[in-house]
Amino acid sequence: MLSRGSVEKRRAGFWPWSRRSDPARAEPEYISYGPDYDEPNYAEPEAVEARDWLDEQLAPKPKSRTRSWWIKRSLLACLGVFLLLLAWLAITAPLSKSLQPIAPPQLTLLAADGTPIARNGAIVDQPVKVSELPPHVVQPFVAIEDRRFYSHWGVDPRGVARALWSNITTGRTQGGSTITQQLAKFTFLTPEQNLTRKAREALIAFWLEAWLSKDEILERYLSNAYFGDNVYGLRAASMHYFYRKPENLKPEQAAMLAGLLQAPSRLAPTDNPELAEKRMRLVLRAMVEAGYLTKAQADALPTPRVDVRTKNDLPTGTYFADWALPEARLNTGVSYASQTVRTTLDSRLQAAARRAVERAPLGKAQVALVAMRTNGEVVAMIGGTDYAKSPFNRATQARRQPGSTFKTFVYLAALEDGWDPDDKISNQPIEQGSYRPRNAGGRYSETITLADAFAQSSNVAAVRLWSEVGDDAVINAARDLGVTSPLAKGDPSLALGTSTMTLMELTAAYAGIAANSYPVHPTALKGDEPSWFESWFDGRSSLSASEHEDMEAMLRQAVNRGTGRAAMLNGPNFGKTGTSQDNRDALFIGYAGDLVVGVWVGNDDNTPLDGIYGGGLPAQIWKDFMQQALGERTAPQRPRPTPTPDPSGPVQQLDLPDLGTIPLGDSNATIGVQNGGAVISGDIQGVPVDLRIDQQGVRINADPRNRERPVAQATPAPTAAP
Repeated sequence: MLSRGSVEKRRAGFWPWSRRSDPARAEPEYISYGPDYDEPNYAEPEAVEARDWLDEQLAPKPKSRTRSWWIKRSLLACLGVFLLLLAWLAITAPLSKSLQPIAPPQLTLLAADGTPIARNGAIVDQPVKVSELPPHVVQPFVAIEDRRFYSHWGVDPRGVARALWSNITTGRTQGGSTITQQLAKFTFLTPEQNLTRKAREALIAFWLEAWLSKDEILERYLSNAYFGDNVYGLRAASMHYFYRKPENLKPEQAAMLAGLLQAPSRLAPTDNPELAEKRMRLVLRAMVEAGYLTKAQADALPTPRVDVRTKNDLPTGTYFADWALPEARLNTGVSYASQTVRTTLDSRLQAAARRAVERAPLGKAQVALVAMRTNGEVVAMIGGTDYAKSPFNRATQARRQPGSTFKTFVYLAALEDGWDPDDKISNQPIEQGSYRPRNAGGRYSETITLADAFAQSSNVAAVRLWSEVGDDAVINAARDLGVTSPLAKGDPSLALGTSTMTLMELTAAYAGIAANSYPVHPTALKGDEPSWFESWFDGRSSLSASEHEDMEAMLRQAVNRGTGRAAMLNGPNFGKTGTSQDNRDALFIGYAGDLVVGVWVGNDDNTPLDGIYGGGLPAQIWKDFMQQALGERTAPQRPRPTPTPDPSGPVQQLDLPDLGTIPLGDSNATIGVQNGGAVISGDIQGVPVDLRIDQQGVRINADPRNRERPVAQATPAPTAAP
């Protein structure tokens, strides 16, 4: 049995020499081992040195890395990066997107009665199937756009080289993109021109080629390509330009359509027939070069005659259409075919709204009107005096101060807090604090009931009531009714409507009161009525019967014997006037029957109005519209000039005092003319009394809940036709 020393010497194959001797002539020396020959004796330095040298010699030598080794690993790294990019594309660019139309399909909006009112979007039709198309329909597109389509893997190196050479030699930009790259570009990417986008385009093209067949790629390309005239896809284009299905296209027609893809807007035969014909001849030459046609066959093909039968004679934009389209698109989903959507717009009521606005002496001021059902279905909308000049929708986009129409939330919060319309509150001027609002016309009294304060739109009473119930209660009342705009917390002027909101938002809040079910969400599409079971879980709230009755009583008094008298109708009507500080906004919001209507008048630059208040022109526009909507035949009256009050204080919320009233001596009684009759207003022992004399007789109103009772009934005179 060999000792350890013998094994080590045999493995080495030679004897080490001592560094103390001459290396060239050194005789081998034995390493000194211990007596048992199992362990070396490391006491001698030469032995240690020899052992280290021997280990170094016995260690495996690393192989040198050749060029082929580096090339292989570089290719593997590139392949790994490529696979990672494909996986990333599979997540960020879903394949199903290439099935969707790249432009929203044409959508026609219908009124509630089926009358077309607006059309918007592109002309798109169902996708085509290559297997169902004749060869002479597919060949022109392949010949002119990507002749090697069926042989490359998404990117054509020859095409890229040819495009680069053309760009260098001729100076004209040539893309060199394949059909697959073009599909990737207009399906997944933006139209920006840079190297990063081209790289992504090529990568997506490889990905599409890996997942789809050539026919599937061509089908998606032809179904999404733009052909001019707001037309997308081969099926829609063939119907638009030639009134033929793509399966029935003639060779010359298919060649002309293929030629449009280079510059659809410039080459559209409806606008530039000469350019379209010239491009078609270029496509035919490309087909000859590709072997699809002979030169004789190409020369024999005639120029096709354009046959456009589709008409787009509806407006592409109106105030209502602009507001309704996003909701309509959301409900129709993804589709290639043109669609029609029936909206809630009532053609008769929309015409009535337009007439009411056109008859109003607005001068240079703008106007907005929203009419909705108590369930939120918008039936009429005016967003300005002229959509063509200004498409900005003042009913849904403009955020303006609501003025005293906001007081409704203050009084509603008081009713919910246990106040009663007959409860009294101080109506004296506010003399303390930095905020000292004033009443319109300087009208004050020791105390005033909530009902009278609301009807007369007392500013000091509203601010005191806001202080009594707390701004949290007022803000919560507004929020419950659906107001989402920011509301200034801790600001007394909030009670007078200094926080801005849209007319749509404010009108919907009043609709919640009218329906006693809130919040009300305005909608342009008619929804399904919730079932009895669903109504328990729809998240809506309501006022108690007494709270709702009291709130409606105050809203009715504000019209019949308050600042909103210009809006008074023959039947029950409810509403509130509003005028923002410095007379920048004038509003009237009210309801009658199943209609809730908001009217706003103001200047776009937020400058003060000249002699226009909430109880004047807006109330009269409201009345004119409601008379037409409800079938009252009273002819609309032109507004009468009104006195300009001279308010004072840092912030003024002014509502128009009684229109055309004349004080009677030093008393609080006044006399005025309203709706063809005389009205004498005063109070008897603190109880407000109205004496009304008109064609229907003499009536006295002394009930705080505004229930009129006739005193002497005269024979009514015949009512004149409008």
